[in-house]
Amino acid sequence: MLPPTAAVAEFRNAGKHYPNDGAGAWAVRNVDLRIEPGQVFGLLGPNRAGKTTLAKLLLSLCRPSEGEVLRFDRPGDVRRTLARVGYVHEAPTFPRDLNAVGLLQYYGALTLVPSAELRRRIPALLERVGLADRSREPIGGYSKGMTQRLGLAQALLNDPDLLVLDEPTEGLDLGGRQLVRDLVLEQRKRGRTVLLISHALSDVESLCDRVAVLVEGRKVYDGSLAELKGDAETGSPRSLDQALSDLCRRPAV
Repeated sequence: MLPPTAAVAEFRNAGKHYPNDGAGAWAVRNVDLRIEPGQVFGLLGPNRAGKTTLAKLLLSLCRPSEGEVLRFDRPGDVRRTLARVGYVHEAPTFPRDLNAVGLLQYYGALTLVPSAELRRRIPALLERVGLADRSREPIGGYSKGMTQRLGLAQALLNDPDLLVLDEPTEGLDLGGRQLVRDLVLEQRKRGRTVLLISHALSDVESLCDRVAVLVEGRKVYDGSLAELKGDAETGSPRSLDQALSDLCRRPAV
């Protein structure tokens, strides 16, 4: 149980530096950000803005070079909190010789989901993502969209309190995109938290309670969609696409 004032995820002056030739490069820097319980939080920005790096920091897939990252009010080094997180990569890959049932049994064991729960959850999840009739076929024969649907099932297997979605509709048809929207809304209805990284602005507008925008690795906005879409100079409303374009034209500070 989180303390009343605790965030599900928090970045405190967080940065990640990758040493290359010469001085190297900062993927993200000086990011302060809170994601509150029960929110659908959108993380926006152009390609190479640092969105996926921020997700990797949250998931302890890499360590911050500066600042700190907290999950459920605990330092990122406390790995046991990862048992409360589900993650969908933009291009998930799985062992090609396994079938969907075998894969979910494997991941369920890794996340210490009890066997009785797995026997209940796996058929229900495969039905929910539309793979029940293909669940015994080798994953190597799956299309990109089917693999993405399997990634959704895998991310939900541990009934996460925080669901991190990195371009979850990539490779999905219209039915698959609606499935993602429905799953996000179901998580919110249950009081769970979702971090949505997406270029699909219609999904962001229909799903997100709050958004942050990264440009060149730095946070340039954190607030409501309504405030983001209001023109600061004229007060007139503008499209989300136009608002993001205006932000991206400003120099990062």
